[in-house]
Amino acid sequence: MITVTHRRYVPYSHAHYAGNLVDGAYSLGLFGDVATEVCIQLDGDEGLFASYSDVQFKAPVKAGDVLEVTATVVHMGTRSRRIEFTSAVVCRGTDGSAAAVLAEPIVAVTAVGTVVVPPKP
Repeated sequence: MITVTHRRYVPYSHAHYAGNLVDGAYSLGLFGDVATEVCIQLDGDEGLFASYSDVQFKAPVKAGDVLEVTATVVHMGTRSRRIEFTSAVVCRGTDGSAAAVLAEPIVAVTAVGTVVVPPKP
């Protein structure tokens, strides 16, 4: 139907845990950003996030990483859109300011969510 992809650098200011780990909510916030663009592209409105039906944390996200966040619409109702989300690490921060581009992305978080948009006039 439609897929939207964003990339985002994870700043060190977002590390909350030992080993520069970032909390899982960071990816959920990015899912909201790509869902907003999905709604704008499909409906000309930012829409509202209604719910998640599934969230899975599969691998750590660390400060210094670059994430690729993808939203794919898998079902469209009259006002609702069910979306599958993926957050994958495409670059991994190493020491200091160094980072490496990964040969294969690491899927860190997946989710399924529903957004709603206003009725069409």
